[in-house]
Amino acid sequence: MRGRNGDGADRRPEVELLRDADRPDSWMLVVDGTPQSHVDLSDPTYLDFEYMRRLGHVADLAAPPREPLDVLHLGAGALTLARYIAATRPGSRQRAVDVDARLVDLVRASLPWGRGAGIRVGIGDARAWLGERRDSSADLVVCDVFAGARTPAALTSVEFHAEAARVLRPGGTFAANVGDGRRLRHARAQAATALAVFANAALIAEPGVLRGRRFGNLVLVASDAPLPVAELARRAHRDPDMARLLSDGELERFVGGAAPVRDATAEDSPAPPADTFPR
Repeated sequence: MRGRNGDGADRRPEVELLRDADRPDSWMLVVDGTPQSHVDLSDPTYLDFEYMRRLGHVADLAAPPREPLDVLHLGAGALTLARYIAATRPGSRQRAVDVDARLVDLVRASLPWGRGAGIRVGIGDARAWLGERRDSSADLVVCDVFAGARTPAALTSVEFHAEAARVLRPGGTFAANVGDGRRLRHARAQAATALAVFANAALIAEPGVLRGRRFGNLVLVASDAPLPVAELARRAHRDPDMARLLSDGELERFVGGAAPVRDATAEDSPAPPADTFPR
């Protein structure tokens, strides 16, 4: 599970930039021992993390090829997906937010992006920042926010999903990086929460993760418009770490009796096991 704290934390996290020995112009951003982002400065279309490739598929299918998008990124990190969209969809307008100004300054100085990329980064609480965006102003909203390797509770509720739906244009897409394992109670509840707000949803993950055999990343996708599930499933299946897509009846069976999450009862996502991220 990768991500970055987008809601306030009391302690300043430990942040490192490590060079990728296999790709000379690539770097990994590590926050509190958790691999958070991987960036290839010479090839922003290279997506190393498996969940990021799936988010890349979502961005690829959010509009016709090379058509610019208006994108909001909750959780800035090293701006891996934003760089990918800037390269594959020139002219896109992207805004990102992160709570950690020190991290943003480090990425800006060490992993710079060109002014022509159309990427702007703000500092602040992700939920509050989203609440300040205009209605129907985005084509894609991506939530990839973690504090101490856990998604803050404020970004798991029906009320949060409703804010994302508000800022999306008709037919726009919401996508989230969800970390879970074992009984997948959190992932089931997140799928139920998305379906309480959006007309359509899908979940993409490796079969072992979907069966609860190991902790990992699941990508949740939702929209008021029909999702391109056939093409998303085909691309996920062809990835190096083959993944499955659940939608419609399969997703309903996965959700089972899980109830949508509300602000009043929301909890942080489960913490990954200590050995999830070998160094």
